[in-house]
Amino acid sequence: MIILEFKAKGKESQYSAIAEAIRTVKFIRNSCIRLWLDNKGTGKSDLSRYSKILAKEFSFANELNSTARQAASERAWSSIVRFYDNCKKKVPGKKGFPKFQKCARSVEYKKSGWKLSPDKKSITFTDKKGIGKLKLKGTWDLWRFDKKQINRVRIVKRADGYYVQFCVAVNEKEEIDSTGKTIGLDVGLKEFYTDSDGNSEPNPRFYRKNEKRLKFYQRRVSRKKKGSSNRRKAVNRLGRQHLKISRQREEHAKRLARCVIRSNDLVAYEDLRIKNLVKNHCLAKSINDAGWYQFRKWLEHFGTKFGRITVAVNPAYTSQNCFDCGEVVKKSLSTRTHACKCGCELDRDHNAALNIRTRALSTVGHTGTRILDPNALGDLSSTFPDSGLVEQDRSLIKESPSISGRGVSISKGFF
Repeated sequence: MIILEFKAKGKESQYSAIAEAIRTVKFIRNSCIRLWLDNKGTGKSDLSRYSKILAKEFSFANELNSTARQAASERAWSSIVRFYDNCKKKVPGKKGFPKFQKCARSVEYKKSGWKLSPDKKSITFTDKKGIGKLKLKGTWDLWRFDKKQINRVRIVKRADGYYVQFCVAVNEKEEIDSTGKTIGLDVGLKEFYTDSDGNSEPNPRFYRKNEKRLKFYQRRVSRKKKGSSNRRKAVNRLGRQHLKISRQREEHAKRLARCVIRSNDLVAYEDLRIKNLVKNHCLAKSINDAGWYQFRKWLEHFGTKFGRITVAVNPAYTSQNCFDCGEVVKKSLSTRTHACKCGCELDRDHNAALNIRTRALSTVGHTGTRILDPNALGDLSSTFPDSGLVEQDRSLIKESPSISGRGVSISKGFF
């Protein structure tokens, strides 16, 4: 499954119709959440039926395509299921109790409510919202896929305009030659990552480099009168700058992950809990700027695509243990050199990368992601980050061409 994304070009009246459709989706989702709160034992089928009731009661809801209303109720149920799963798993901290949505940015159609042109360079939305025909700008070729392969179509609002996403059911696995190499990766803040061969990749620090510009746009927002059109324009300009940074970070992670996966048969990395790491307010900005999660996500995707083994290991003591003798050498974050009494002297990150690779090789690998305990051997359970019903199609996040003037960008997930 892949997601193809195109920049949508239309008139202002069409953009207003899209915004109205998005508001209707938000209304249906929030109404379903309210039904669940007020009625104990409400299930998925109850929410689906309730979306039909809302269409009969409200004319603006009836104007939206029926499959789009169903998708809105499914979103509500997904948030409920995620909350139940987190409670059953006893996830520490907040469990993600379903909340009313304040700002919606997308409307999703299933098999109906839209029609592609014969040349597949434009799409027409046929419901009563009045969106009409939108031109598709991008470098993907939709003509290569049959309409039956397109499971869902989604319109997404971003700071720089509207985009149309197509969820296409295709098998994109690719066979490549074996390299016979294994590698361990230790991500960091000084260097983006250091591998077990001693090579390192510099940290681009996209946010830090653009922070001065962001502050300039933020000051312009603060000077404008609340509710004015000038403030709305300033907020949009700030949002476009943030969007540019996030795209740079995503493209950087994708490029490196693809190169690493194609060059090695087994790739090992740390199973870092980013949510816990950013609680350190001294390092939170730098950790978020590094984009470790994006890098891991792309490693797993390309590992599946090219049939490589990706292994996530327990990060405990990978920096403290000596790779040569196994002795614990305690060191602070400021200590960048690992020096053991056995005579082993390495860069701190290089030593950690070697330990990560050793832990990954201590068990039978398999294609996918595995969490390994340093004191246990054998098959352990496979886990994927952010798994759950609400993220059921996150595995659909696939490659896209670089950001260009034609408006093609990376999708962050179809749901």
